[in-house]
Amino acid sequence: MAAAIVASRRLRDLLSRRLTASNYSGLGISLRLTGSSAQEEAPDHSYESLRVTSAQKHVLHVQLNRPNKRNAMNKAFWREMVECFNKISRDADCRAVVISGAGKMFTAGIDLMDLASDILQPKGDDVARISWYLRDIITRYQETFSVIEKCPKPVIAAVHGGCIGGGVDLITACDIRYCAQDAFFQVKEVDVGLAADVGTLQRLPKVIGNQSLVNELAFTARKMMADEALGCGLVSRVFPDKEVMLDAALALAAEISSKSPVAVQSTKVNLLYSRDHSVAESLNYVASWNMSMLQTQDIAKSVQAVTENKELKSVTFSKL
Repeated sequence: MAAAIVASRRLRDLLSRRLTASNYSGLGISLRLTGSSAQEEAPDHSYESLRVTSAQKHVLHVQLNRPNKRNAMNKAFWREMVECFNKISRDADCRAVVISGAGKMFTAGIDLMDLASDILQPKGDDVARISWYLRDIITRYQETFSVIEKCPKPVIAAVHGGCIGGGVDLITACDIRYCAQDAFFQVKEVDVGLAADVGTLQRLPKVIGNQSLVNELAFTARKMMADEALGCGLVSRVFPDKEVMLDAALALAAEISSKSPVAVQSTKVNLLYSRDHSVAESLNYVASWNMSMLQTQDIAKSVQAVTENKELKSVTFSKL
């Protein structure tokens, strides 16, 4: 019993030190030496609209990679994001992901020119068949962002410049959102004559918890600047520029990847379940979940590291 109390105190002290740390400068320095330009291409990830690199051990960096088109979301993007995150979900080496945009902005949203034929000239010879065709397109595009939410690995969005239209759909499916001071967010769909239909209207109210503000943004398509995004909870931190933000996002991913993958991925699954269910249902779910997960060796390894005053990053956890 005494040993358990000591271990508990040490664990509490360790968590307190980490939670009160105001920055990730130590990790940021080491990560900057292997910035995105120097990162190695991740195996089995070759895409037209994305660039996937191994930022460091257990961390993947997914970049929207059409900088000359302001990372507008073309037909390839909608297909490749699903393929990419399905692979990441099955990748036992990956424990955390950072999503960012190449070039001057995160994304300009949907590439209307590329998608015009699908949306403005849909296939079908009557209303029923045209509607069936459009519904199929919409549900497939919804999966492009739902696949991020379904991915058991924590996903960190790192936003600079504009995050417009589909960009908001994307980041609201992520688990953590950072942004640079120059970032702005815009639910743009009403300006092009449609209601957002791939996630923003469903997830944004739950992310920021302010229905009035969501309605204002969605009805007007006005820009939300970085400081307002921080104030309403859309992002958790704002950084001076893109480089500092990416360093922090990659450092955060590294910190997450040092933990037990059983613990982290179980936490994500249960947080998402709890978001959409009652407290009683969620307690029952986590009890059923943990009746098997509590049997992991990761607990013994983590507690031993704490009692021996070792960093968790020194512990070797099995692949998951």
